[in-house]
Amino acid sequence: MSDRAGWHPDVLGPPFEQLTLPLGEDAEGAVVATLVRFARAVPNPLGPARGTDVLYVHGWSDYFFQRELAEFWHGAGARFFALDLRKYGRSLRPGQTPGFISDLSTYDQEIGAALAAMGHPLDGPKRSRRRLILMGHSTGGLTLSLWAARHPGTVAAIVLNSPWLEFQAGFAGRAALSPLIGLHARVDPLGPLPNVDLGFYSRAVSKTLDGAWDYDLLWRPVRGFATHAAWLRAVLAGHAAVAAGLGIDAPVLTMLSARSSIQARWSDEMRRSDSVLVVDDIARRAVQLGPTVTVARFDGALHDILLSDLPVRAAAYDGMRRWIHGYLRSAH
Repeated sequence: MSDRAGWHPDVLGPPFEQLTLPLGEDAEGAVVATLVRFARAVPNPLGPARGTDVLYVHGWSDYFFQRELAEFWHGAGARFFALDLRKYGRSLRPGQTPGFISDLSTYDQEIGAALAAMGHPLDGPKRSRRRLILMGHSTGGLTLSLWAARHPGTVAAIVLNSPWLEFQAGFAGRAALSPLIGLHARVDPLGPLPNVDLGFYSRAVSKTLDGAWDYDLLWRPVRGFATHAAWLRAVLAGHAAVAAGLGIDAPVLTMLSARSSIQARWSDEMRRSDSVLVVDDIARRAVQLGPTVTVARFDGALHDILLSDLPVRAAAYDGMRRWIHGYLRSAH
């Protein structure tokens, strides 16, 4: 990582650095994404992920702040990068609608730019000899799954942390809601939707409440970003594509909590379960991602498994390490 052109110190402090990726303009002005890298030299040469580069993408109302995750991949032998998508986190600019997108495939632009900056250009003869691993959380997991299906032969492995592969009301609810949301999106794309986030997940995670993690509450607000009709239409279209089968040609690890606790009142169980997604539905959808899918369930895990209590995180990291060792070695 000797090439420092354009890289600057990151808000996480050393050894993290960031690179701004210009993406042109839209109706709200200049659009950028931000690539973050863990710039400590020489990943573990004996790790199961040696010779690989990892690109991580966050979820809805989120951004990259998980230092421990970067340390894990570095210790496993990989070079680690994370992408703050347009209008999220480091990439959010004044006057922009946080997180807004009307088609998840629009993210192809910043994913492609990030990969090029990592040495994995999608076009041209200079393709990297290093293997590429994608890792996504929640909506980021959905986005990367769809991307991988559109780019066969590009990825060596995919690791998903509670990916949002199905709507919380299931197939029937999605089928009933999609036409209504589609009409709303055509008439008023930025039309606000009711906020159903009561802040319970943030309560379980944020150090300012009952959790253990310190992060920027402007970039990851307690009750999430406002949602809009065209954004939800894009997500529902992604769910429909997963339900139809994606045929991803790389091995996929899908990590989920053992149980969900989605309810209208706070419960202490929300400290030990997924209070965002219906994990049993996600497990059923995961096997439609491709022919080689592993589903791992972790008792006591939160929606972001890697923000759970230490014993759960340790189990998840150990599971990732063993899965990488088996599937990366067997794939090459």
